[in-house]
Amino acid sequence: MSDTNDVTQLLEQVAAGVDGASDALASRVYDELHIIAVSAMRREADGHTWQPTELLHEAFGKLLGQERIVWKNRRHFYGIAAQAMRRLLVDHARARRKQKRDGGVRVTLDDALSIESASPVDMLDLHVALEKLAVLDARQVRVVELRYFVGLTSEQTAEQLEVSVATVKRDWTIARAFLARELRDPLPAR
Repeated sequence: MSDTNDVTQLLEQVAAGVDGASDALASRVYDELHIIAVSAMRREADGHTWQPTELLHEAFGKLLGQERIVWKNRRHFYGIAAQAMRRLLVDHARARRKQKRDGGVRVTLDDALSIESASPVDMLDLHVALEKLAVLDARQVRVVELRYFVGLTSEQTAEQLEVSVATVKRDWTIARAFLARELRDPLPAR
């Protein structure tokens, strides 16, 4: 049985409440989810209080705790996992900002988003910019989540979203330009 079919079958068993299915799923997807978590944490500033394993465990707990989600397949599961990790990192940044009152947790965006790495960007500012982008084009946000937070290639992202590589490249270019503009422009004084 292929990995895709195996994961899809395990997701169906988890949804049906089959004993041991959650443990079997965890064993099957752990390594790939850990790679996603490592990629997401690589973007965080030095001194982050979480390690990739902690992010993975938090995300996995949230994923399996979702009773309203009907898992379509392996692809759907990994896409939602990437979103969950992003949300957890944003929530963590909010909590740290509230706790430290230092202006927030900073992340370094590399040239993947055409923003110089010497200029750290606040995780919450990035989240707000992605929410603005979602109003204009939700697929572009998914491309950013998969390319930037998860570290997938254009080809892998295209497969995940079931679109062409050309579409992913076009969405990536537009999203990068949008985010660069949003994150460079200072917010008006209040």
